[in-house]
Amino acid sequence: MKTITCDICKRTITQPVVERDYFHIGHRDICESCKDQLDLVAKPVIRTKQPFNYEWYNQFVQDSIEKSIVRGKVEVR
Repeated sequence: MKTITCDICKRTITQPVVERDYFHIGHRDICESCKDQLDLVAKPVIRTKQPFNYEWYNQFVQDSIEKSIVRGKVEVR
């Protein structure tokens, strides 16, 4: 039986399915609920970024994940 632990909330996911139960972003594994929270945080910031740049977006997501790992949860503003 395969298990994966979310890098942010430390929740264990048994029988994981990629892109359904967990997401692999960069070198981190994130559960679905943390990914949803991360999307809620990122959406208003991304909408204000003009012009949009994928390098900036990737860096923003990685920084948000690293900050969330330190806190143990995704901070919704």
